[in-house]
Amino acid sequence: MTDSTRRVVVTGLGATTPVGGDVATTWEGLLTGRSGVRALEDERYTELPVRFAGQVAVEPLEVMDRVEARKLDRCQQLALIAAREAWADSAQPEIDPERLGIAFATGIGGIVSLLDNYDTLLSRGWTRVSPMSVPQLMPNGAAAWVGLDLGAKAGVHTPVSACASGAEAIGYALEMIRSGRADVVVAGGTEACIHPITVAAFAAMRALSTRNDDPTHASRPYDLGRDGFVMGEGAGALVLESAEHAAARGARVYAEVASVGMTADGHHIAQPDPEGAGAARAMRLALEAAGATPADVIHINAHATSTPQGDIAEATAIKSVLGSAVDDVAVSGTKSMTGHLLGGAGAVESVAAILALHNRIAPITANLENPDPEIGLNVVHGQARKLRDGDAVVLNNSFGFGGHNVALIFRSV
Repeated sequence: MTDSTRRVVVTGLGATTPVGGDVATTWEGLLTGRSGVRALEDERYTELPVRFAGQVAVEPLEVMDRVEARKLDRCQQLALIAAREAWADSAQPEIDPERLGIAFATGIGGIVSLLDNYDTLLSRGWTRVSPMSVPQLMPNGAAAWVGLDLGAKAGVHTPVSACASGAEAIGYALEMIRSGRADVVVAGGTEACIHPITVAAFAAMRALSTRNDDPTHASRPYDLGRDGFVMGEGAGALVLESAEHAAARGARVYAEVASVGMTADGHHIAQPDPEGAGAARAMRLALEAAGATPADVIHINAHATSTPQGDIAEATAIKSVLGSAVDDVAVSGTKSMTGHLLGGAGAVESVAAILALHNRIAPITANLENPDPEIGLNVVHGQARKLRDGDAVVLNNSFGFGGHNVALIFRSV
């Protein structure tokens, strides 16, 4: 039976993103406004309407053995890199494998391996298709490899809810520990699907920015000139532990995972509810479950994709939830620097939200030159902003195609 009073804390963080190859470099980039978005040099993009994306700052082969990497899809490589950093950051807790779980998400999975192997089939025949192609394309592949790497036996799970996947995995991990299934769970999200077909598909939906002449300024949440999101790739990972397990081993704790709120819009397969009703309900459920009020919130890492409709819908939801407290809450849109990591976004942005709470400083929203008056939020831009001391919570919002809404609350310790 789930014990909602059982405290769960974060003891390790890991990330590889377009802004940096680890947590420290990524965090420094988010505070200073360094963009990881750049032009795509591959000639296959030449005729496409969008020719830029947020590729990881450090290639997997720079930190991973080549023999190991050959077995893995790129999204699996990134997941292992982030998970290993988080595990090391948590001081590698000694844990019975049957008390260790994994909840690692993706929105799309190993599509690049699937497409590459299809090209091989057409050009060289079926005997040249990789025998690892099925494990590479499986959506649960990243979670499975992280579980194998750490020897986890309490359960290995892969939530798939589009761009809300990484945040949902953290919520799932919270429930795994509160239900008593595990004492430690490595949770996160990963994505690596920058490929001509995915770029073309999102472009066909008119979802992507087309600022080919100025990629680093293309992702501009809340700006009047925003014209769509920027594709990105990367992974984020958290080590979650029951508070008693962390205390028993003297672990360093970043924050408490106070609650998760999850809802669905029931509105449209790809467009948000324009009133943000489902998003607002997710935030309210999270606040209620955390025993927190709007006055306790000091910071939100917003979903803020830089789409015209999405930014307004989320801002409407935030204002409806926070009410008169909204002006005191610092809001950051870090996709302005990383691009949109899809299934990895919620995990990487949770890392950022936790560090904002832990260090009491909110990262900036880059490229905000002409604020949209319809937004009406206290958006951090220009320079990072100090957050007030004392007991507080931060929110991380993640929303996905299909109408998935996930709001996570982290509490100071």
